[in-house]
Amino acid sequence: MTISQRLRELGIELPPPPKPVGSYAPAVVCGKLLFTSGQLPLVNGVLVKKGKIPSEVSIPDAQDACRQAVLNALAAISGVVPLDSVARIVRLNVLVNSSAGFCEQAKIANGASDLLMDLFGQAGLHSRVAAGAAELPLGSPVELDLIVELK
Repeated sequence: MTISQRLRELGIELPPPPKPVGSYAPAVVCGKLLFTSGQLPLVNGVLVKKGKIPSEVSIPDAQDACRQAVLNALAAISGVVPLDSVARIVRLNVLVNSSAGFCEQAKIANGASDLLMDLFGQAGLHSRVAAGAAELPLGSPVELDLIVELK
């Protein structure tokens, strides 16, 4: 089954590829690797949630935001190469806008990791960094990027 078919099976529609809001590309290919720029949980240009976790954004809402951000990263990939040309997810980096003392960033990153595994199966098993941040762009609860291997 292709990734496009799997998205349809799960009832997921990718957003359009993001347009850069600065001097960068949403995704860049280098050899067989593709690197995405940092992605926020935007829907139609608006953050799905805003604030620090867990004082302003609940853990489940932050996980959902992380899921949206990874969909945006996949859309960035699809703006450069067909999504079905992804051989595997290599690395997921997640920054979590953390309240003081919050140390469960890995739980938030699971929102993205679980979706990648659902979509790509074993090829979605990736290395990962989940780190706390004092602030993120636009007050976003999460920001993430992907490194993927191309076929």
